[in-house]
Amino acid sequence: MPDSQALPIRGLTIDWGKISPGSYLRGIPAVAGIDALSFRAPITFFVGENGSGKSTLLEAIAIAWGFNPEGGTRNYRFSTFDSHSELCGALTLAKGVRKPGWGYFLRAESFYNVATADDEYGREIGGVPHHYHEKSHGESFLAMAQANFRPSGVYLLDEPEAALSPQRQLTLLYEIYECAREGAQFIIVTHSPILLGMPGAEIWSFDEGRIHPCAYEDTDSYQITKMFISNRAQILRNLLGE
Repeated sequence: MPDSQALPIRGLTIDWGKISPGSYLRGIPAVAGIDALSFRAPITFFVGENGSGKSTLLEAIAIAWGFNPEGGTRNYRFSTFDSHSELCGALTLAKGVRKPGWGYFLRAESFYNVATADDEYGREIGGVPHHYHEKSHGESFLAMAQANFRPSGVYLLDEPEAALSPQRQLTLLYEIYECAREGAQFIIVTHSPILLGMPGAEIWSFDEGRIHPCAYEDTDSYQITKMFISNRAQILRNLLGE
């Protein structure tokens, strides 16, 4: 895999002077506590509890890179609901010397809208639509990823495991790993203990009110899954009061 010097996105800085004093961003401890962040591996994971700021930061990175806030390639320009934060205007990306010719922003929550736009754009340029809506949600989600993963691209994925079975998550893990070996960069928000097991990946945790590096075995996704599988009966008795 490429080293950190060859990464298209080497890091970011945040100018908090451009964030309004009353912004909710200042109330997200992990995000409010950083001025800069560096990426050192071609595959980076953001992990943490719901509401810890993972998707907020990923969205800002995506917009700063030129992606449509709702997802897609840098050529997509549609909006069904303008919900992105002001963080993108305060964030500056440290870019590498290599300029990738392709990339994709994939987010679970707006997948339906992106799938619709993909078919419309395909028809406009005389291409063949992928007909994602004719597949199951999981099949179309994986097909969209596979259709857009290319060597040397930049890929920002927000909870890509949301529609995928464990077996399909393994397929996605393989696709990401192989694409990264050919020069692509991935920044991924995930709760999947399967995807987090990616060899050589860097994991940033947003828990404990700060962004900090985290070992795979120390992630909640791994620890809670392992604990449940190993002690299912006892955990359910305690949880359900039986």
